[in-house]
Amino acid sequence: MRNFRLSVFVGSALLVWGAQAQAAGPSAAQQCADSTQVSHAACVREVGAAAQAARRGQLTSEDAATYERNAMARCSVFKNAQDRADCEKRMGPSARLSGSVDGGGLLREETTTYTITK
Repeated sequence: MRNFRLSVFVGSALLVWGAQAQAAGPSAAQQCADSTQVSHAACVREVGAAAQAARRGQLTSEDAATYERNAMARCSVFKNAQDRADCEKRMGPSARLSGSVDGGGLLREETTTYTITK
């Protein structure tokens, strides 16, 4: 009788968990349906990791100032002042963006025009 109660409890818990998972959104297979075979496994892993982090409350969206600080921090690797300034311009709002994260990368372009006099 004890084993029967345990199996009923476990079975009920799995049904409730399954219903919650279904209500949470599309499955990893649905979200990764258009990815290539090589990236499909990575996509499924990432979807699973994101779902787990969301359940733990670890997925947060930062404010705009935090994103701007992070973008400028990427330019700190440049030791040359001109290179660092160019990087900061590329990270700024006037930079032209192309590409996509889905496509493999986001490209930032900033054009500087110089006048050379002789």
